[in-house]
Amino acid sequence: MQRTNASWLSCARRTASALAVATVAGCATQEPPVAPSAPVQTPSMPSPIPSRPQAPAATNQPGPEQGFAQWVKDFRAEMRASGVGEAALRDAFDSVQYLPRVVELDRAQPEFVRPVWDYLDTAVSAQRVATGQEKLAQIRAAADAASARYGVPASIIAAIWGIESNFGSNYGNTPAIDALATLAYEGRRRDWARGELRAALRIIENGDIDHAHMIGSWAGAMGQTQFLPSNFLRYAVDADGDGKRDIWGSMADVMASTANFLASSGWQRGQPWGTEVQLPAGFDYSRADSSLRRSGSQWAAEGVRTMDGRPLPEFADGAILLPAGARGPAFLVGPNYRAILRYNNSDSYALAVSLLSQRLEGGPGVQAPWPRDLTPLTRTQLRDLQTALNQQGFSSGEPDGLLGPATRAAVRSYQRSGGLVADGFPTLELLKRLQAP
Repeated sequence: MQRTNASWLSCARRTASALAVATVAGCATQEPPVAPSAPVQTPSMPSPIPSRPQAPAATNQPGPEQGFAQWVKDFRAEMRASGVGEAALRDAFDSVQYLPRVVELDRAQPEFVRPVWDYLDTAVSAQRVATGQEKLAQIRAAADAASARYGVPASIIAAIWGIESNFGSNYGNTPAIDALATLAYEGRRRDWARGELRAALRIIENGDIDHAHMIGSWAGAMGQTQFLPSNFLRYAVDADGDGKRDIWGSMADVMASTANFLASSGWQRGQPWGTEVQLPAGFDYSRADSSLRRSGSQWAAEGVRTMDGRPLPEFADGAILLPAGARGPAFLVGPNYRAILRYNNSDSYALAVSLLSQRLEGGPGVQAPWPRDLTPLTRTQLRDLQTALNQQGFSSGEPDGLLGPATRAAVRSYQRSGGLVADGFPTLELLKRLQAP
């Protein structure tokens, strides 16, 4: 997920989340699970046209499909008046269908969250690393060309490809026009979906792809690295020179488009994403915050060390990241890590991309142990924690069951007031303490 509105897309497109998350607004703590394993297809081959969903059987009760047909008619007229050509409108809407399952998924709010270590176990598994090294070797020329042009390492581009679609084997089979039209008609974020649907129409009118081949996730993210239509218009690249920006079947276009997105999001050529670190005894864990940034030399002066004894990266503005609190691994992350967050605003996602890239290059995985004995709070429990914090004067904002910056700050303040380690990490023990009479 990617992108402006990336955090909403993260939760929308696969409906799962990780406790450690703070990428398409409104669901900033969620992130998508890794695409399930599937037989890997040849990357350069476009996916087959998906079979169309069957229309529901007729009933005596009017269903949403009736209103949808009128909505499409009105929207089509509006787009025609705005200058969209008739050929594009016919291609997009002559066979468009209302997809009830999209509405169900859009309204779903998973109660249980997935801890960061469980997410990474799958996202950066030995099998994924082996598959990624094999697939990267197959498309090395396209990846290297994108890397040379935009300054983003081939392994980072390939890691996003791996997390988003399991290296092209699973990027969804839902027609983007149908999904976005359904969401614009009956979704939670209708204005957002209307905007993305307009962007999708422009893509069709530009001749990059037609309705039948514009497929992806149920929430409208498309192609092998899951671009929203609006970001396709901004960042997709015709790298193979065939006159089309094809993020479904052209690996040159997939690699270049993904690299262009990261470069446009602030990627700094020649810098690493970050590194795992050891924190000194007595470290003030409240300083592990994305808003507190110092140079690598300043962190080194405080006793922060790499795991292998090498110098810290020469970041001008590095931050300490504790995705599982004080008991878990620590990382020093810089501007390129934050560029990955622009693709999908989730620490679990950004760590997965960073670590998978590192493993694809033959580097190590996470070395410090994860606190696997901790049980993540459910959404209801996190909402209860937010309510209890507010009641005791530690403002966490409106209780919503999402772990964002305000909640972390409130947790830190409460922890500090009670003489606890102020790492901002919510636990069941902390919730019980807050709720104790």
